[in-house]
Amino acid sequence: MAAIITKGLTKQYKDVTAVDQLDLTIEDGELFALLGVNGAGKTTTIKMLTCLCGPTGGDALVKGYSIMTQAQDVKKMIGVSPQETAVAPNLTVRENLELMAGIYGCDKDRVTELIEQFDLNAIAGKRAGKLSGGWQRRLSIAMALVSEPGVLFLDEPTLGLDVIARSELWDHIRALKGHITIILTTHYMEEAESLSDRIGIMKNGRLLRVGTAEEMKAAAGTDKFEEAFIKLVKEGR
Repeated sequence: MAAIITKGLTKQYKDVTAVDQLDLTIEDGELFALLGVNGAGKTTTIKMLTCLCGPTGGDALVKGYSIMTQAQDVKKMIGVSPQETAVAPNLTVRENLELMAGIYGCDKDRVTELIEQFDLNAIAGKRAGKLSGGWQRRLSIAMALVSEPGVLFLDEPTLGLDVIARSELWDHIRALKGHITIILTTHYMEEAESLSDRIGIMKNGRLLRVGTAEEMKAAAGTDKFEEAFIKLVKEGR
């Protein structure tokens, strides 16, 4: 079964259609990047898939559960690392993870496992609010994985990070590929090209194109993905 299937997924705000009849299938274990300029509809799509807002039309299945009628089941299957890093600044790294483990009823072995997996040992006793942006993002992703979700949503995971911190976070994201379905939103074209199995481009609430980075470069007649993205969006193909 596919990890996510959307069927005519639509979100309308008064006279504005933010997402318009979205039909999309994301395979189990796939890292799928959802791209688009501001206002394209990708953030609204993610909000609907994570049950933060309901659609005005259509439906989506997340791990077989409907976002319309089984929202609580959907929430149990997903983890979210939001753009605004969701860490408790006055708690230590370990305490942040233990807090999440308590919420989900996980034992402390899971906390130790994530500290090892994300190389957090050296800072496990430090307050999260004192960490650099790169360490906070790494902690945020680890927190989203405490419950061992089937689908992980990463919203602009490297926004504002320096090139070294970004590269290190990429390595951790790559290590997750194949073990969990990942939905990535980003404005960094090289990030989408480097990490993704497939990419979806949205424009004006509609899905413009889905494919690999190589397929999109071929369609646009260029060997640079950023140029391909710009051309495809401008031409609306």
